[in-house]
Amino acid sequence: MNKSVDDYFLEGCGRCPLGGTPDCKVHTWTSELKLLRRIVLDCGLTEESKWGAPCYTFQNKNILMVSALKEYCCIGFFKGSLLSDNKNILVKQGANSQAVRLFKFENINEIVKIESDIKAYIFESIEIENLGLKVKFKKNPEPIPEELEMKFAEDPVLKNAFEALTPGRQRGYIIHFSQPKQEKTRLSRIEKCTPMILSGIGLNDKYKSMKK
Repeated sequence: MNKSVDDYFLEGCGRCPLGGTPDCKVHTWTSELKLLRRIVLDCGLTEESKWGAPCYTFQNKNILMVSALKEYCCIGFFKGSLLSDNKNILVKQGANSQAVRLFKFENINEIVKIESDIKAYIFESIEIENLGLKVKFKKNPEPIPEELEMKFAEDPVLKNAFEALTPGRQRGYIIHFSQPKQEKTRLSRIEKCTPMILSGIGLNDKYKSMKK
């Protein structure tokens, strides 16, 4: 297990003032998150901390995240759209989500009921990586990088702020986030730009104001 993830279960993601308090959304789903963690680790994935939340990888490839939101906790598959989902139990993260798919849970019984299915979907996700399959993003809308999709899954406030931006501002950020080849650089850009997005500011706004 990963110490940073242990801290997540104790203190939360730390991105809001409620972190480390009883009101943190992580504490709403303590039992559910612990069970999901155990199920995922039983499948042999490596536990890491990304975006301030538990992320699980296979041979350094992102497979899924375990997250706590206000109204539910969830497992988010990075390439969920490639899963067969024969039982039709996955849901889209949002209307425009092209890759990420979620298992949403509102109580521990819902998890227990489909534990075997959860593991089957995880093993299928691993096989998808073994086969080198890629999500075929539509050219329009601009494909959202998977790191940003998972950030939205963890932080609905950021997602709402991003969707409130004009299409041009959204596209500017997406291009900026997608350019780096290394994942850590993409993550760094998203973290640095998060305050601007939450403030409704476009990536190039400050440069435009300087030219006036």
